[in-house]
Amino acid sequence: MPVADYQTYCKMLDTARENHFAFPAINVSSVVTANAVLKGLAQAKCDGIIQVSTGGGEFASGLDVKNMAVGAVSLAQHVHLVAEHYGIYVALHTDHCLKGKLDTFVKPLMEETRKRRAQGLPNLFNSHMFDGSDLSLEENMNVAVPLLQECAELEIILEVEAGVVGGEEDGLNREDVPSEKLYTTPEDMTFVYEQLSKVSNGRFMLAATFGNVHGVYKPGNVKLKPKILFEGQSAVKKAYGEKAMMDLVFHGGSGSELSDIHETLDYGVIKMNVDTDTQYAYTRPIADHMLKNYDAVIKVDGEVGNKKFYDPRGYSKKAEEEMANRVVQAAEDLRANGKTIFN
Repeated sequence: MPVADYQTYCKMLDTARENHFAFPAINVSSVVTANAVLKGLAQAKCDGIIQVSTGGGEFASGLDVKNMAVGAVSLAQHVHLVAEHYGIYVALHTDHCLKGKLDTFVKPLMEETRKRRAQGLPNLFNSHMFDGSDLSLEENMNVAVPLLQECAELEIILEVEAGVVGGEEDGLNREDVPSEKLYTTPEDMTFVYEQLSKVSNGRFMLAATFGNVHGVYKPGNVKLKPKILFEGQSAVKKAYGEKAMMDLVFHGGSGSELSDIHETLDYGVIKMNVDTDTQYAYTRPIADHMLKNYDAVIKVDGEVGNKKFYDPRGYSKKAEEEMANRVVQAAEDLRANGKTIFN
């Protein structure tokens, strides 16, 4: 059962929070990138999270299909099949989904899980993210609460976001967001807890923002304030007791300072998204291969090239290896290496 069931996923998150480490949550958009994540997690002896965004799902379905849910189903089924060969647990998660795409992404995936459960099969995905950060917080929770109720019935964890993650990802550009929107307030975090804790048997994660941005920027351009997470958690615990401490998610983890990452682990971060850095790790060896072997991969001046060099399997193996190495680094950065609960 290397794709975790609900009870195992909950144990993973509880163990991370209690021991002040977090799981790398790596976006994938193909079979090769999914394999790279599994390879890296296994090398690090680290449980982790494989996630699919709307754009990643659309890409995985093929240029003529362009169906985000179909692509996500395909990638998830691959992971369910292949993960059995690895000695670590993984959870499957969907990344940022705005309100306008819930009916074409998250809801069809939940329906697929409903069908699987009726057949005695495990859930397709373990958790989903609803990104309501483009709404007012009240509107955000008006969507999130009934969605969490539906997730609870299916033993699925829901991730929500309060505040706005800056930068650009999957075609969603928020580089011009006012700076105050990049920081979640203690009042915001308390309101999220108040609303979502009403759902019986519901379990959720909160992506509270503390200056996060998607992408990688030069040093000094990103002003992270991890203390915001401490202040928010303190406000929630003061109002509702120690057991109200929330599972927090660190978005925009690529390129972050290690000191900031480690500080967030003490404030309840149990999951950190890494996408841009793993994209680069995957692409860099391919670029190197093409530049060094230009005459072999390109049929120049009537020549025939060299099939050994333009066979996609050759350079894809290099890409998988380097992306796996970056996953190992993420596990080490998050203090999750060697902490699998498998067996």
